Amino acid sequence: MQKNALMLGLAVFTFVGSCSIAQAADGGEYVYVESNTSAPNSNSIYAFRRGSTGSLTPLPGSPFLTGGAGVQYNGSNLGPFDSDSEVIVNPDQTLLFAVNAGSDSVAVFSVKEDGTLVTVPGSPFPSGGNDPVSLALDGNVLIVANQSGDFARPSTILPNYTTLRVGSNGTLIPFGTTTNDTSNASQNTVSVAAGTSPSQALLPAGTNLLFGADFLGGLLQHFRLDGEGELHPLSPIALPASEFAATIPRFPLGLWSNPKAPILYVGYVTANKMGVYRYNEQGGLRFLRTVPNAGQGICWIRSNQSGTRLYTTDTTTNQVSVYDSTDAEYPIEIQTPTLSGVGNAFQLSLSNNGKSLYVLSQRAATSIPEGQGNVLHSLSIQDDGTLQEIGSGIVFNLPSGTRPQGVAVVDQE
Repeated sequence: MQKNALMLGLAVFTFVGSCSIAQAADGGEYVYVESNTSAPNSNSIYAFRRGSTGSLTPLPGSPFLTGGAGVQYNGSNLGPFDSDSEVIVNPDQTLLFAVNAGSDSVAVFSVKEDGTLVTVPGSPFPSGGNDPVSLALDGNVLIVANQSGDFARPSTILPNYTTLRVGSNGTLIPFGTTTNDTSNASQNTVSVAAGTSPSQALLPAGTNLLFGADFLGGLLQHFRLDGEGELHPLSPIALPASEFAATIPRFPLGLWSNPKAPILYVGYVTANKMGVYRYNEQGGLRFLRTVPNAGQGICWIRSNQSGTRLYTTDTTTNQVSVYDSTDAEYPIEIQTPTLSGVGNAFQLSLSNNGKSLYVLSQRAATSIPEGQGNVLHSLSIQDDGTLQEIGSGIVFNLPSGTRPQGVAVVDQE
């Protein structure tokens, strides 16, 4: 994957090269992106409304401050920017959760009918660890992957997966006593080895299972959710050596599950392949096979609600791959469009109606000129599941070295 050092900095946010403004349709489809600005109390959520032609218009009051800080690092950046699900919404689309990776907290907002955000009282809340990078929600249980991988803030706190209780008004409350207590089979915080760089927490819908990707550790974590938000860890699984050249590190980055079958997809970022696994009700994982990826640096994955199409971002080539996953165990790549402009494709999110895909590119290479590369792309999904990009995207003119992260969608139509 193409990775280069970036510089710290702070400046006013503006938008250039954005999609043309169009009259919004009745109802609303809203898109949220985190600025990831590292100065104290400067992290924020950008909010946009999608118009009838697919254009994106900033909402009044955007960006909305999270009350915390994001992450920047002036050095080798393999790890600190590699994460997914930094911004999520609850199933009712009334609450939005976002990480403050640079200040060890999670911000919570109420989502209003017009898409604007209002900070929940008490937000932001402690994340239960150092450098939170990924969130997952199961009812009133929020799972946080704390990476402890912000090289600009070295910490002796081990990376972990931890659970927090979500109150009726969105407040986050620690569950309590079973934190890193290895005498118990289940606990509310499970630490993993230093330097393993957890990048994502994923809860397949309708299960009590949690899957995690320890990116630099080369491991897949799997847990059962027991009782009051307690995690029952199972033995981690290494990626199969047979799928990688002998000198290539085995890094997993990007997890997603098929909504209609017990199948887990894993991005094999250094092999340009997608791993296919089957899981059972106890959380056991069995590797089935890999399928090829035409891009380079496959990282993040999403599925449509019917399970018939998969979308992956190919970071090095700034592309999106489309897979026909009608046969969940044998996805077939059918399209690999290149995104407009320059940048490196990172996180992505689908609209609830399955008609739109939003992809966030980052300026992950110093060869990209300052002021370019950080782009939110809006794509239309055709009847056959293939993609067509709309306009040239919204370019975030952020402080030098800042890379936005996370994409969440609310559809109130």
